[in-house]
Amino acid sequence: MRYEDGPVVVGGLDLDLPAGRFHCLIGPSGCGKSTLLRLAAGLLRPKEGEVMVAGREPCAERGRGTGFVFQEPTLMPWLDVADNIALPLRLRGVGRAARRARAAELAETLGIGAQLSYYPRQLSGGMRMRVSLARALSTAPSLMLFDEPFAGLDAIRRDSLGAELLEVWARQGWTALFVTHSVAEAVFLSQKVHVMGGQPGCVCASYEVPFPYPRAESLRSTSAFQDLLGRISSGLGEVAAL
Repeated sequence: MRYEDGPVVVGGLDLDLPAGRFHCLIGPSGCGKSTLLRLAAGLLRPKEGEVMVAGREPCAERGRGTGFVFQEPTLMPWLDVADNIALPLRLRGVGRAARRARAAELAETLGIGAQLSYYPRQLSGGMRMRVSLARALSTAPSLMLFDEPFAGLDAIRRDSLGAELLEVWARQGWTALFVTHSVAEAVFLSQKVHVMGGQPGCVCASYEVPFPYPRAESLRSTSAFQDLLGRISSGLGEVAAL
């Protein structure tokens, strides 16, 4: 992938994501992580090679089988929580009663059921991100893409939302590709961590995460967790030095 006549941003990349698994992607800034997400979402087209989602081109899946959660919540300030969550359904022509019912269901799942009539300005950063997540889930996607969604939150809220995200994933079973700069977050959330780097960007290494779900917060302090954290951090450091 390159932008116009610029250098190749992503190249030589081969990555397979089995359905229903949780994958995290880490790497130095500027290595092409966000570009890869946009390729998977069908927002960009590769200059060479092929991107497939469930056997189809991403553009065919976009708006139907793929959800995208950005670093910023990107909520509509003039819509309340219920209408923000239901916006993708409204764009599909789903009736008001049905989409409000779906919004209420997702809001309850994500702990914001009491805030359905609130506007974004009345919400904390963590609540706004929950609304953004609920909106992405409103169409029942099979693939969820996350571009550092918790980067702007404090450590406590970040860890709490990560644990809640895993609970939703365990119930709904979508495939996840989650970009983060936090190795600890990647290890806690995922079944496999991919390290991206180089020029052009490619996947340089992948690490299996052996810890079973559900994962308690106490996992972070175990020697096994810390050992894997150290191995991946070392590999990331090698990639960053290239």
